[in-house]
Amino acid sequence: MSNMIQNFMLYLEAERNASNHTLINYRVDLKEFEQFLKDIKLIEVTPIDIRRFLAYLSDKECSRSTLGRKLACLRSFYKHMVREGNVKTNPASGIATPKHEKRLPAFLEIEEMAKLLEAPAGDKWESKRDKAIMELLYSSGLRVSELVGVNIDDVDIDNNLIKVRGKRKKERIVPIGPVALKAIKAYLDSRPKGRGEGIESLFMNKNRTRLTDRSVRRIILKYVKKLGIQKDIYPHMFRHSFATHLLDRGADLRSVQELLGHENLSTTQIYTHVSLRKVREAYELAHPRA
Repeated sequence: MSNMIQNFMLYLEAERNASNHTLINYRVDLKEFEQFLKDIKLIEVTPIDIRRFLAYLSDKECSRSTLGRKLACLRSFYKHMVREGNVKTNPASGIATPKHEKRLPAFLEIEEMAKLLEAPAGDKWESKRDKAIMELLYSSGLRVSELVGVNIDDVDIDNNLIKVRGKRKKERIVPIGPVALKAIKAYLDSRPKGRGEGIESLFMNKNRTRLTDRSVRRIILKYVKKLGIQKDIYPHMFRHSFATHLLDRGADLRSVQELLGHENLSTTQIYTHVSLRKVREAYELAHPRA
């Protein structure tokens, strides 16, 4: 990778406090762009080159959201290049972002969620960990990256609160429900004691290192298969279900926004379209002409 890309990655990490997820994606995006350019230097790139790159990605059937992210990466990279004096203008600034497909977030019904949360059973510490993971995801609406980043000291058991590090390492405090708190206590009482690289982390694996996003996905998939559920269930669906169920039961949008850690209310508003399903059901049941 070129020094210019390396410098940009250092800038994102040190000055912008970018998340590990963003750093990994942007590194992959820029490497792919550099390989696409072949003999064209990064400082020689024109808007036409970027449009060609987007067309190449589109031919590979990349989703609009992926195209948008890669374009955002290039915009940010060349904005940094302009600041550093490497180029005079940003070749990505005038290119419109592809419109996202309007897809409603997938979520689980309350009964489906209850069934999944009850799946981990037994006295093994791993089973108690798995239950605590799923209960916390649903109870507090955490992103998986936030969940695996939680340390034991971040959990305030006396006040039913947890400190979460969100995107750009912004911290927020969210409540933990009593059922999730009980599961966390049971897990902490049973997990292995002693030293290890991940011993300060709330959730660790059998090697006593911090769990990864992929590990959490595998854990959830294990119980989905065990229950014979045919739905495609993934960790972020717990967050979608958390927000949807809160709004369905009368929570206000601003409160849900705070709990989710969304910067913009518009990001949270997508869940109102999901909860409108309940409003339609009530209308169809109650209106004489429905």
